[in-house]
Amino acid sequence: MLLFIMKSMRSVIILILLMIVGFAQPSEAAGTRYLTLEEVVEIARQQSPNAMMARHRYRGSYWRHRTYRASYLPHLRMDATIPNLNRTISPVTLPDGSDIFIRRSLATSSASLSLNQTIGRTGGELFVRSGLERIDLIRDDDTEVSYLATPINIGYRQPIFSYNPHKWEREIEPVRYEEARREYKESLEDISIRATNMFFDLLLAQINKEINEHTLESNDTLYQIARGRYELGRIAENELLQMELNVLNAEANLEQSIIDYEGALFRFRSFLGLDDLQALELLEPQEPHHLTIDVAAAMTEAKNNRADILAQERRVMEAESEVDQARADNRINANLFAVYGLTQSAEEFGDAYRHPMDQQQLTIGIQIPILDWGVAKGRVHMAESNRELVNATVNQAVVDFEQEVMLRVMEFNMQENQLEVARRADEIADKRYEVTRQRFLIGRIDIIELNLALEERERAKQRYLSALRNYWRGFYEMRRLTLYDFVHDKPISVDFQSL
Repeated sequence: MLLFIMKSMRSVIILILLMIVGFAQPSEAAGTRYLTLEEVVEIARQQSPNAMMARHRYRGSYWRHRTYRASYLPHLRMDATIPNLNRTISPVTLPDGSDIFIRRSLATSSASLSLNQTIGRTGGELFVRSGLERIDLIRDDDTEVSYLATPINIGYRQPIFSYNPHKWEREIEPVRYEEARREYKESLEDISIRATNMFFDLLLAQINKEINEHTLESNDTLYQIARGRYELGRIAENELLQMELNVLNAEANLEQSIIDYEGALFRFRSFLGLDDLQALELLEPQEPHHLTIDVAAAMTEAKNNRADILAQERRVMEAESEVDQARADNRINANLFAVYGLTQSAEEFGDAYRHPMDQQQLTIGIQIPILDWGVAKGRVHMAESNRELVNATVNQAVVDFEQEVMLRVMEFNMQENQLEVARRADEIADKRYEVTRQRFLIGRIDIIELNLALEERERAKQRYLSALRNYWRGFYEMRRLTLYDFVHDKPISVDFQSL
């Protein structure tokens, strides 16, 4: 009696759960959306939150590169002060040597147009400038106006013997940008791997729910048959109780599988960024790609395409740059500044541009370190030590990278055979269960053998799904590891212009 009540309560709970799932899902009129693994991966690469973050990270790198390139183009700038009015009381010394205070009113205005060009190879800067200044000396009885015109000034600034950051920037920034492009490709392949995991998490929950529904229905049918046999005295009471216990366990498993399915479905929708509540059903992947990847070919493509290789090169160049800067700071430095131009002053605007006079300026500044108690020398040794550390780290990273590629390729090449073995075992276990079930129905075997066949069928299904997940995850891991499409035999490409 107690078991009957427990069975009735579990049936009510399952009915409530199914009703909740029914209300949470749209009606059948809205239709069910069937998704394959390839479609899920494509949706994730296009609209998932992770894909949006990857695009924005790449855009940041793109605009950094654009800014770097623009910094070596001529820059045109205008500076103006219109006007600068100054009313003050200032001391003035008279010819006889006495001082008096007088009120002064002065208005100045200026405008200049300058064109600057950075010379990256030398670290210098070339500029061309044109400017005009006006001074209004305001008195109570009159205003005196004067102009200073500089039609053209051509100048050049050049550090000598000092560290040239532009030289290293021209070497490092293109590598950094190409690294960002490859990182974006890798981010898309990472999304593909996560989408594959999410797909199989939901597919496993979906299949478990279907299996548990079928198991409950089958066990309930077998239980009803067992009750009839028990009433006829053909089976013992312990076998009937075992059958009833199987029904209760199947109900509990179904309850848990429904909860697991809803959780997996929520995470699946969240990862893909699906806002609609249309019913989803995943289609199990069928055919593998029948790929056997050559280790040497995979190694070559990985070295040619991966961002890690460029990152190691960039780190070495940055370490060399630090050594160069430390050495430059420890020696004589000089700065050259030279200007040649035309200038003229007048009380009339037009006269300020007539018969301009030339002007020249040449300045050479020198900095000589004399005594710093070994500070600069210590910085050089620190930079050199850091360079050696970076070189050692990079060499080890390359070795680890090669080993990872080799092991992953070998693992993937075995996945297809393991998948075929698991698929065949699943078919055999399913067929064995059906044969055992039919023999149980005609009374040829007991409940223990039936339960063993059921457990083996479920384990075989789990192993098959695990092998299927491992194969497809390994397939997308190969794409990420090499950034190469082995199915179409070409490097993975991305339309960067659309970003």
